[in-house]
Amino acid sequence: MNPRRPLLTIVTPAFNEAENLPAMYERLRAVLDGAGVTWEWVVVDDHSQDGTFALLASLAKDDPRLRAVRFSRNFGSHAAIHCGLSLARGECAVVMASDLQDPPEVIPQLLAVWREDNQIIWAVRNRREGEKRTTLLFSRYYYWLMRHISSLGRLPPNGADFWLMDRVVIDAYLQFREVNISAMLLIHWLGFQQEVIYYDKQARLHGSSGWSLKKKFKLVLDSVTSFTYFPIRLMSYVGITVAAVGFLYALIIVTNAILGRPVEGWSSLMVVILVLGGIQMGMLGILGEYLWRSHDEARQRPRYLIERRTTAEE
Repeated sequence: MNPRRPLLTIVTPAFNEAENLPAMYERLRAVLDGAGVTWEWVVVDDHSQDGTFALLASLAKDDPRLRAVRFSRNFGSHAAIHCGLSLARGECAVVMASDLQDPPEVIPQLLAVWREDNQIIWAVRNRREGEKRTTLLFSRYYYWLMRHISSLGRLPPNGADFWLMDRVVIDAYLQFREVNISAMLLIHWLGFQQEVIYYDKQARLHGSSGWSLKKKFKLVLDSVTSFTYFPIRLMSYVGITVAAVGFLYALIIVTNAILGRPVEGWSSLMVVILVLGGIQMGMLGILGEYLWRSHDEARQRPRYLIERRTTAEE
């Protein structure tokens, strides 16, 4: 059984969230001070440009439970999650966004399920208020794709970027040094005893999402190359299919020549050349994605660099 008053760490990546963080701090205090836990809040500023870190430093002066670090440049939310978990002291940690779309009021429910000896608890979205249709479609088809082509098994239909992790899961996760990877998918891959709860995702209080189309596209590529060999297998299937069609076409040409029938000339030849060229270029692109990620991992560059901290002891 878990301790009666465990230490809970809230891990929050933040990028240009100065308007949302004060309200989040007040709501965390209101919820957690009566939740039967001691708690701390670790915020990772992903090189914001709106005074986010200055605000966090000001809040931390009055409440030592808040610790914050600032990246030297924008490294992305998944790097920020890794950094926050590496700083977590708690016996469990909740990872949640800083825009208040994930309500802090759900945390006691996560803790209750954790106390039943579950090690990973996913907060899965029932509804998503105030989201753009393009965002909803991307989320739906992204998780559909990963469910069908990866070895991850059952993933939540609407995704889950709000979850609780036991200390043993945190320690296991921190052993991985991969750079181009989805934190959520890796944690799901780890196994352990997992459970799901449901909640309604709220509309963003202030500002707009920092997830651009470019970042979403990179997430898809990172997820596919990290958790499935499907593109490589697909290349093999396409190669076999094209070869079979080519042999069949060659057989037709030889048969027509033997029978004295006219053989089509340049138009069919150009079609074949263009189709094969396009397939080969596409295959080279897929191989390039895998090779680049292997090269990126082999360089062993730091996943992130910390520019400033609100405390000096770490």
